[in-house]
Amino acid sequence: MQTAPRLPDGTPFPTLYYLTCPKLNSLVSTLEGGGLMKEQTERLATDEELAAAYLRAHESYLAERDAIEPLGTQVTAGGMPTRVKCLHVHVAHALAKGPGVNPMGDEALALLKAQELWPAGDCA
Repeated sequence: MQTAPRLPDGTPFPTLYYLTCPKLNSLVSTLEGGGLMKEQTERLATDEELAAAYLRAHESYLAERDAIEPLGTQVTAGGMPTRVKCLHVHVAHALAKGPGVNPMGDEALALLKAQELWPAGDCA
């Protein structure tokens, strides 16, 4: 789900994408609890290609949000571009924009699919 970059009272709120499927939210929480975000953040420090792809995801996210309404900040969501803070945001971003845009979201989705945990039903 995509939201506006400001709350109803005008407060800037940089997160655009949210997961709305309870099953998928739960599965992503399991990945977070298993340490995936920490592993991804550690890899950002040593994998230049991953860091560059993640920076592109940040820049793309920022450009999309600013096209809706500029907030005057470089803060996007989920820790981009230097760490992975909320895997839910990255999975939502990856689902909204498709493969190849957010490497952290793509990786999480690939793990869920490989483990055959991808949710079935209306919210899949």
